[in-house]
Amino acid sequence: MADDKEILRALREHFGFDGFKGNQQAIIRDLLDGRDVFVLMPTGGGKSLCYQLPAFMSEGTAIVISPLIALMKNQVDAIRSHCGDEGVAHFLNSSLGKAAVLKVKEDVRSGRTKLLYVAPESLSKLSTVDFLRSIKISFYAIDEAHCISEWGHDFRPEYRKIRSLVDCISPRPMIALTATATPKVQHDIQKNLGITDARVYKSSFNRPNLYYEVRQKTEHVDRDVIRFIKSNPGKSGIIYCLSRRRVEELTNVLRLNGIRAKAYHAGMDAATRAANQDDFLTEKVDIIVATIAFGMGIDKPDVRYVIHYDVPKSLEGYYQETGRGGRDGGEGTCIAFYSSKDLQKLDKLLQGKTPSEQEIGRQLLLETARYAESAVCRRKILLSYFGEQMTDDRCGNCDNCRNPKTRIEAGPQLLVVLRACSMLGERYKSEYIVAFLTGSHTEEGHRLGHDALELFGALADVEDRLLNTLIQQAVIAGYLTNDMENYGILKLTPMGRHFIGKPEKFMIVGPAEMDEDTVEAGDEETAAGADTGLMEMLSEVRRRIAARIDMPPYVVLRDEVLEAMATMYPTDTEEFANINGVGQAKARRFGEEFLEVITEYVRRNNIEPPSDIKVRTVADTGKTRVYIIQSIDRKIDLEEIADSKGLEFDELIAELENLVLEGTRLNIDYYLDEILEEECQQEILDYLRSLEEDDLEAAIQELGSEYTEEEIRLMRLKFLSSWSC
Repeated sequence: MADDKEILRALREHFGFDGFKGNQQAIIRDLLDGRDVFVLMPTGGGKSLCYQLPAFMSEGTAIVISPLIALMKNQVDAIRSHCGDEGVAHFLNSSLGKAAVLKVKEDVRSGRTKLLYVAPESLSKLSTVDFLRSIKISFYAIDEAHCISEWGHDFRPEYRKIRSLVDCISPRPMIALTATATPKVQHDIQKNLGITDARVYKSSFNRPNLYYEVRQKTEHVDRDVIRFIKSNPGKSGIIYCLSRRRVEELTNVLRLNGIRAKAYHAGMDAATRAANQDDFLTEKVDIIVATIAFGMGIDKPDVRYVIHYDVPKSLEGYYQETGRGGRDGGEGTCIAFYSSKDLQKLDKLLQGKTPSEQEIGRQLLLETARYAESAVCRRKILLSYFGEQMTDDRCGNCDNCRNPKTRIEAGPQLLVVLRACSMLGERYKSEYIVAFLTGSHTEEGHRLGHDALELFGALADVEDRLLNTLIQQAVIAGYLTNDMENYGILKLTPMGRHFIGKPEKFMIVGPAEMDEDTVEAGDEETAAGADTGLMEMLSEVRRRIAARIDMPPYVVLRDEVLEAMATMYPTDTEEFANINGVGQAKARRFGEEFLEVITEYVRRNNIEPPSDIKVRTVADTGKTRVYIIQSIDRKIDLEEIADSKGLEFDELIAELENLVLEGTRLNIDYYLDEILEEECQQEILDYLRSLEEDDLEAAIQELGSEYTEEEIRLMRLKFLSSWSC
C-alpha cells in the first residue's frame, strides 16, 4: 500500500507543492496500489497531477493517451520545466521526424522517460504497438476520456480502440480522466475501457466564481462584443466561434477596432497556431478568437472572460470551454450569444450523419437550447445536467439570479405531465409529451390511438413554451429524468410517482423571452434603445427615396439598418458605409440624404455619438466578396464557388444576401434555370411581389411544402437584385 508520507515527499520534490487539492492524494494512492481509477474533475481542478506524480514514483514509463498535439506539447514542456530534464517526458505523434522518433525511443528504453504522451491514432500503428511491447509500462492514463463516448462533446472513434490495443501491448492499471461527463458518458467511458470496477472520484462541477449569462444574438453582435471588451481593458479573454471563417472575420474586426487579438483554428499552419497561442499565454495579445480546439491543456489561470460568439453544440462542450475562465479562483465572466437561427444551422449540419448520430446530436442541441432559453438559475441547470444537485434555488452569480423572473404555481400542470408520461408507458421524449398534452395531432399519435386517450389535449390552453419550461424544471427538481441511454426519453423518478399519489405545490419560473425582437431585461441597450425621434425622420427619408426611384422601402434600407443608424448616429460616409446592411453602393447613392438629416439632428439636440460602438469593419470583407462577384459574372456553379472558399452553401447564400441588400446587383439566373422550372420561379416571384415587407420567414412558411429553403432564398436574391442600385 502506498505510503501517504512518501507521496507528500514526492510532491514537494517534483512539483514544489506542500499539499494536495481535493481528492488528488487518494487518487494517486489508488493508482500506485495498482487499481483502475476514474476521475471526473472540472477544468482547473488538477487532473494532470493525478497521473504525473505517480509516473515519477513508479518503475517504468506511464503511457498518456491524449487527443491533441498542442495539448501534448504543453504538458511535456511544463513537466520538463519542473524537472530540468529534457528526457523525462516525451510525446510520440505525427509531428515528429524520423530522427526525433529515434531519440524518443532511445530515452524511453534507457529508463530516463517517465511520461510518454501518445495520440490514439499513433497508438494504433503497428510500429508503436511493437515498441510499447518492448518496454516496461507503469500504467496508462486516458486524458480527455469523454472522447470515447458518442454522447460526449468531442467524440473520436479512435478512442474506442484503446482497450483492445492496451490488451495487445501489456495490460496495466488504467486511470481515465475528464473534466466533463454526464452519468451516461461516465458509463460509456468505464464500459468501453473495461474499468467498470474502477475507483470513481467525482469533484463538484460548481465553480462559484464563474458568472453565467446568455444574451440574445442580434445583427449587432460584433458591436456588443467590442463594447464588452473595451469595458474590460487589459483583461485576458477567449472568444469561441464555430467556424474557421468566423474566427478570421471576427479577429480582423477586433484588430481594426484597436483590440489586441489573434486567431486560432485547425486550418492555420502549425507554426502560426503555436505562435498565436504563445502570444496569448505571454500576454502579447489580450484576446484569442478560436474554434473549440483551443484551450485543452492551456494553463492560463487569469482568463477573465469567455465569450461564445455562436451557440455551443452541447452543454458539455460549453461547460468545459467556460471552465477556462477564472481558474485562479478570481473573476470569470461567461457570456453566450444565443440565436435560434444558429441552432437551426447546427441542426442542418447533422443531416449528413447516420440516423443514430443525428438523434444524439439533436438531443445535445435540445439541451443547449433549454439552457439558453430558461429563466431558471443557470448554475442549477448545469449542475443538474451533470447529475449534481444544488440545494439553493439561486446561485446569485448568473443573469437569471441577478434579474429573477416571476414564479408561478404549476403543481396541477405537473401532475398532468407526470400522469401523461405514465399513461404513455414512459417511452417518449418531452417534445412528444408536449404535443400530446396540447392536442397536436401527429401521425404517430393517431396510428397508436393516443389521440383517443383521456389526457390527450388536457393542457391545450397552456403554451408549448411554458410546458417545455415546466418539464425542464421538473427534471431539475427530480420528478422526471432524461434517459440518455434512449435519446432523452422522459421517465418518472420515485419522487415523481410519489407526487402523482400525493400532489403538492410546485413553483416554477416562467420561460425567458428570447424572441428575435425582444431583449433580456437588464441589457444596457435594446432595439428600443434606438432614438425614436430620429427613427421617424429616417423612415420618412427612406419613404421619399423609395417613391422617387420606384422601389419598395425595405430595398432602400431595412428597418434594422435604420435602427442601427438611430443608435450609432453616423455623421460621415465611412461610418455610414460601415453600418451592417449599408455597404459602399448604397452609401454612394443614398448616403448624402440620410447623413444630412442625422448631422442636423445631432447638432440640434447636442448629441455626442458613443464612440465605443462605432465598429469599423473590413471593407466588403476583402477578397472573398470580390471572388464571389467575379465568379458569378463568369457563371460558375454556386456549389463550386462555396467549395473553393471553404464555405457551407447556406453561408454562401448569406454572403450573397448581404451583397444584394447592400446594393450589389447579382445575376444568378444561370444557376436558377438549372434547378427550377420557369413556372416554379414565376410562382415564387409572384408571392414575393405580393408581400408588403421583406419577410423571408413568411415566404418559407407559405412555400416550404413545395420548395426548399435554399430555393426560396435564391429566388429572393433574384427578386431583390432586380431592385438593386
